[in-house]
Amino acid sequence: MRSHPRRRPIRTRHPAALVAGAAALLATGCHTTSTAEATDTPFSVRFTLGARGDVQVGGPGRTAVRAAGDRAVTGGRAYPFDRPAGQVLVVLRHWRQEERAARGAVRRMPPPEEAAIESAYLVDTGGWALAELDGHPVRWLRRDTIRVDATRAGAGQRVSLTLSGPHGGRPGQVTPPLEARGCAAVEPGVNRPLVLPEVEPGAAVTDVLTRLRERCLDVQYVSMPGGVYRGTVWWVEIPVAGHAAPVATLPPTDGDRTEGPRPGDTILTDPSRPTTVVLVR
Repeated sequence: MRSHPRRRPIRTRHPAALVAGAAALLATGCHTTSTAEATDTPFSVRFTLGARGDVQVGGPGRTAVRAAGDRAVTGGRAYPFDRPAGQVLVVLRHWRQEERAARGAVRRMPPPEEAAIESAYLVDTGGWALAELDGHPVRWLRRDTIRVDATRAGAGQRVSLTLSGPHGGRPGQVTPPLEARGCAAVEPGVNRPLVLPEVEPGAAVTDVLTRLRERCLDVQYVSMPGGVYRGTVWWVEIPVAGHAAPVATLPPTDGDRTEGPRPGDTILTDPSRPTTVVLVR
């Protein structure tokens, strides 16, 4: 597998959506239908991946969380955990505890043949919840799945995912998005053609997520130090099926601008591997 080239510092304007904060995290779906109002019961739970690879669950809402199992995965593939109706599935990808403790440097693209662990948790949020990765708003969740990849974190770096609510149930609260229904006909696990979207470094998460979900892509999130504007998108990796390069990187890196896939190109994507959205930590 080719090595991931070093990226140049980002030169981009501060997006207006970052100033707007969580209010910008609205539309993330394809075709939509109406939503139900959130309950008025306060809810907050935090998942923290510790320096030794242990997963800690805390916060007032921790009693609404139950473990759904640990599975070893390779090749960047995602384990198909069951998600009961009405619950949120949280999947944290990490190294085994002894391996995480031995790793030092941050890795931009770990070798796909190395076995990682996916730890799954089911959460009864009672309504819409806002997900924040390392303190930055990412997306809304209700009856859905969110995946976080912590395999690129350094040995001493903690990764945290927080779900909080209610939202949208009282005057003055941020309103959650409408729910996505347009991808129900997409057959899971089957390679399919995909037109690559435009992705700009420094873009708001909600803008990039909208483009990815319009293409019915499953997404996992990575938080890494670097870039310019914290909480914005640095780059995106879309899996390529049956290709020497494991992913199409958007925006293209210096080495990919002439050789690799570019926005507007059609690729055959592998849905068994989630699309990775790399955020500036």
